[in-house]
Amino acid sequence: TALANREIILCPDNDEAGRRYADGATLKLLALGAKVRRMDVDLLGLPPKGDLVDWLDAFEYRTQTVATKADIGRLPTICIKEEALDPNETTLDVASNGQSPEVKENDDAAIARLAAMPPLQYDRVRSAEAEKMDVRLDTLDKLVKKAREPEDEKIRSPFDEVEKSPEPVDGAELLDDMAATIHRYIVCEWETAVTVALWCVFTWLVDRVQVAPLLVITAPEKRCGKSQLLDLIGRLSRRPLRASNISPAAMFRVIEAHGPTLLIDEADSFLKQNEELRGVINSGHTRQSAYVIRTVGDDHEPQQFSTWGAKAICGIGRLSDTIMDRALVVELRRKLPSESVERLRYAEPGLFDELVSRMARYADDSGAEIERARPELPDTLNDRAQDNWDPLLAIADHAKGEWPKRARLAAEKISGVLTDAVSVSAELLADIRTILEGEPGKTQIDRISTAELLESLTRDKLKRWATYNKGMPMSPRQLANKLADYGIRSQDIRFPNNRPLKGYKRAQFEDAFSRYLSPPADTPYASATPRQINRGERIGVADSAQCRGSETVNATRVSALDNACSAVADSKPVSTCAEAGTHDSALKSSTLRI
Repeated sequence: TALANREIILCPDNDEAGRRYADGATLKLLALGAKVRRMDVDLLGLPPKGDLVDWLDAFEYRTQTVATKADIGRLPTICIKEEALDPNETTLDVASNGQSPEVKENDDAAIARLAAMPPLQYDRVRSAEAEKMDVRLDTLDKLVKKAREPEDEKIRSPFDEVEKSPEPVDGAELLDDMAATIHRYIVCEWETAVTVALWCVFTWLVDRVQVAPLLVITAPEKRCGKSQLLDLIGRLSRRPLRASNISPAAMFRVIEAHGPTLLIDEADSFLKQNEELRGVINSGHTRQSAYVIRTVGDDHEPQQFSTWGAKAICGIGRLSDTIMDRALVVELRRKLPSESVERLRYAEPGLFDELVSRMARYADDSGAEIERARPELPDTLNDRAQDNWDPLLAIADHAKGEWPKRARLAAEKISGVLTDAVSVSAELLADIRTILEGEPGKTQIDRISTAELLESLTRDKLKRWATYNKGMPMSPRQLANKLADYGIRSQDIRFPNNRPLKGYKRAQFEDAFSRYLSPPADTPYASATPRQINRGERIGVADSAQCRGSETVNATRVSALDNACSAVADSKPVSTCAEAGTHDSALKSSTLRI
């Protein structure tokens, strides 16, 4: 009775019991002449069984202030008319606070309301809200996450904003300065400086290209400057994120969240034994396949995560073949007492900020043109190496100057066919080919038993097959498993002693030899042997494949100047052999002007 003839606002709990209790209280208050309003709890975003206190908590989290009487007064309410005294004919009308019965909360308003909730409160209501909006739960989660991103980015982003250079940037000058800076702090070959400079620019253009080559920094021993080079790369790359160890889940989640340039040190200590992490790294090589799928949340909903981005990996020795195949591999050596470089920690203030500012401006101005580029790729690179160098050669071509030539020389020296890594299976094929070729001057072997093949493979104790089986010689099953990958399987073969034995015929290997092995050194088209004495007729000889450019394999060179004998093929793996002799020393100069 103390509430008779008063204006009353009821806020039921968000459950059926709360609504029933509010209905009973409403009937009693109306009978006392009170003017009753009911808060529309469906529009407050309350968790199941939640009440006004939950809304107050959410308001404080969202606005960082405590709700006032005016804030509560603006909440949507429903006015109960006196006709509602008959519970069988309850009619609802909306109060005079601007609402109307037809107005419903639209999807955008609902997403904004849910995004403003604290994470714990949102987790309580997400299932009910998804059902009310008639959407999948993972769809609602993505929309709410996207609505939260601007605020979250300010709070969580570990990267500083880069101030772009106010002046247009000359690409060749930028790369010259970067390569000179690398030589200033790192003892390395010229091709390493060229590759690292181009790769750092690539990190600023990673959203414009289709292939993201790994950069692997390796050395045979410690104290060769690997971590120093990785630190320098971090100062030049876009959004650098350093780690000396990382799990697969952390990798794809941080890439999804921030799109960083990952700089992974000490990879030899954990990467070789982690197949899942290698799979995540490998998946990010091409944009089309740069995704992994994992289940998330209590409902185990499948969610796609991006693995696309630039990654540099540093470690001692070789990493797995799949990693190396997707990488630009730069090798460092321990410096000699006569070699000296400056200490990176003593670099003058602003040096790297200025280079980064120029790279950011260069990427903005040149990104669209580099994205459309289709650079000419050296024939001496295999298909995967051509993919790896494609974005770097596009950058070099756009920069102009000496950089198109430098980049291709570096590509041939670092990733050319002569430096291709040989897998264990390919090594096995090569050794089998040698065995089947037989001794010089004798007939090739056309069939061989499994026992004889294994005996020949394991005879050389320096070959891996002598200790392949945990310190013991390779077993027949291990041999069979390796060859089965190429479709080669043992069969019953009758040998001259008329005994059938398990073995292999040479014909079974021919397809694998031609597909997966380089031609033998003594094949006619790989030979650089002079054809005849040159007696003034200027008859040339076949030049080596590494020096021929795009000519045919029988391309010839001009005869020797003294006309006494024919010229011989130069073995330097460069496009223009004559200039290779001075190129190395020229690039090592601090100005890098050729």
